[in-house]
Amino acid sequence: MNLSSRILLFDPCMGASGDMVIASLLNLGADTAKVVQAMESAADVSVTLSHARSGLIMATRIDVVQHSDIRLKYHQMTEQICSAGLPRAVMEDAHGILELMGRAESIVHGTPLEELHLHEMGQQDAIADVVGASAAFHALGMAGAQVLCMPVAVGGGYVDTSHGTLPVPAPATLAVLNSSRLVWRGGPVEHELLTPTGAAILAYLTQQYGTTCTVYPQMNSTGTGYGAGSKDTGMPNMLRTVMGESDPAFVIDHIEMLETNVDDVTGEVLGYLVQELMDDGALDVSVIPATMKKGRSGSLIKVVCRTGDSHRLACRIMVETGSLGVRLVPVRHRLTALRTILPVDIDVAGKPYRVRVKTARDTGGRIFGISAEFEDCKLVAGSSGIQVKDIMRRAEEAARLQLELE
Repeated sequence: MNLSSRILLFDPCMGASGDMVIASLLNLGADTAKVVQAMESAADVSVTLSHARSGLIMATRIDVVQHSDIRLKYHQMTEQICSAGLPRAVMEDAHGILELMGRAESIVHGTPLEELHLHEMGQQDAIADVVGASAAFHALGMAGAQVLCMPVAVGGGYVDTSHGTLPVPAPATLAVLNSSRLVWRGGPVEHELLTPTGAAILAYLTQQYGTTCTVYPQMNSTGTGYGAGSKDTGMPNMLRTVMGESDPAFVIDHIEMLETNVDDVTGEVLGYLVQELMDDGALDVSVIPATMKKGRSGSLIKVVCRTGDSHRLACRIMVETGSLGVRLVPVRHRLTALRTILPVDIDVAGKPYRVRVKTARDTGGRIFGISAEFEDCKLVAGSSGIQVKDIMRRAEEAARLQLELE
């Protein structure tokens, strides 16, 4: 989990391309000179910026003119980026984005990545786009921020490529989406709205620095960037990017909720299931008594988990209980305190013991709660003959004193 309170949120309601991502970040305030220099040093291109009105909104538009149409293999593209003299972080992220694009093309065409030699992949403007997106991201100083991405509109219909007319999303774009956690949908127009480069940039940044979301999180926004696309789609064609901060007291944790009702599972099996789910990565598990149809007694099983764990945990629930289905309940996110384990030393009946104490704080360091680990206290109680509640009290007092002295 990224502990930074800063947020960079992409809202690709009209899709995304490489130039749209760069333009939106420049519109947010990224250093234009640094970004243009990085692009022109890494690729044989000329870059110009202008302002364009998209609907009623004034946006930034970036135009990249390539001076060479030499088709490079994948390894030649990576070598070209390496030799551009870019800052290390910019170079590494540009390579990461390029690799997503390359692997997608490799899957579509059945060609090993090392032998990849394609018209689309070898263009200088593609190199400029991945370098420019990385340079603009770092020029904004957002490498420590949480990067979020709203559902991506991919468009519809067909697109003309060097390989012929293909359905939208294009196969390479779809391959990038398949390997990412991006949420996407068709429409709202019959045009290609999401390019392979745009998909790779969004997928890489959200995987490397954040996650995806389906609704805007609770945040204080500080700026909005609009990057204009080049196509006339009949609607405002732009990528909106929002910068801000999360609730300063808490950390945003993106989760999902699983639920199912069962009426023929014993308490022993339910107890075993709770432990199995927790051991398998669940964040919280509850079993609540419920009255089922025809007045039968049953249980409501509720599981809080990370987005990437929901399918695996749902399968575990169904296998262990025989349930025929598990509901995935929409949850925006949860706000959590920062939790740490603090080891403290206490003296009990003349003997030293070490007990772990869990502390909960906000991002400003304010303490919300202190709780001694029960299993540690139980061992001390068994060894010393002192009541476990007294051991817990002593450990928590020692932890509080230690925190006050920090």
